Amino acid sequence: MRAFVTGAGGFVGRHLAAHLEALGDEVCPLPEGVDVADEPAVVAAVADAAPDAVYHLAGWAHVGESWRHPTEVARVNVAGTAAVLEACRQGRVGRILVVGSADAYGEFEAGDLPLREDLPLRPVTPYGASKAAAEVLALQAHRTGDAAVVLTRSFNHTGPGQHPSFVVPALARRMVEAGPEPGGEVRVGNLSAQRDLLDVEDVVRAYRVLALQGEAGQAYNVCSGVAVAIEEVARQLAELSGTEPRLVVDPVLVRAVDVPVVVGDCSRLRVLGWRPEVTLTETLRRVLDDQRRSLAPSDLAAGTG
Repeated sequence: MRAFVTGAGGFVGRHLAAHLEALGDEVCPLPEGVDVADEPAVVAAVADAAPDAVYHLAGWAHVGESWRHPTEVARVNVAGTAAVLEACRQGRVGRILVVGSADAYGEFEAGDLPLREDLPLRPVTPYGASKAAAEVLALQAHRTGDAAVVLTRSFNHTGPGQHPSFVVPALARRMVEAGPEPGGEVRVGNLSAQRDLLDVEDVVRAYRVLALQGEAGQAYNVCSGVAVAIEEVARQLAELSGTEPRLVVDPVLVRAVDVPVVVGDCSRLRVLGWRPEVTLTETLRRVLDDQRRSLAPSDLAAGTG
């Protein structure tokens, strides 16, 4: 299968491209330097690639930073999705996977957990609002066009190569920097928050399954169905790194809006035969090893990043 991937140079995109190629697919990335919201350029790129399926991953990804740049978030995530959908319409692409976020669920009651795809979207962050808007555009394109558009609502995921501005690699990096001496200070945010966390390898497996088998016009939660506390993530990272850190809450790392528990229902995805395969411990080990490799020996000796 010939697959066109936007965001192929990003964290998840790199893992997806490798997964697709390992299964024999031909991967055509959005050319480097092309703005995903530049409709003529995206239309030309899709026409040139003539793909069987499009995986739309490109977009603004950091929830916390979206508060500082709401206009840019909307431009990239909403206008970018519109450009990709128009390119697919003109290129007569048969299958389109639009990658969204569980942040689009936004405000919900404790009784709504685990979050199901039939819940209303009530986003509370600029990022979540942009992903909800992109969903509306994608469903409109599906209802009025010939392409089979499938949506994801992806929950938290991590793995090697994720930027250390995200919580798991950030914690892993600080554990490595703290060193083996007991009592080394590690800055943390809200440790009580509980999140549904997947390994990126399980995520990209889900994306291919959905691109091939997902029901057109439907959204699918991509999640584990299990909530884990950030405190437990920190504890396991400390154990795996052989450190005994002193965890210090840094107000800068605490979000303005931070929902206590977020966990999804992945039964709709499981019907397609997908299951999470990578354990949390193995995921954290991979992230920790990645952070060790990324830090120069001089940085470790100085205790800085």
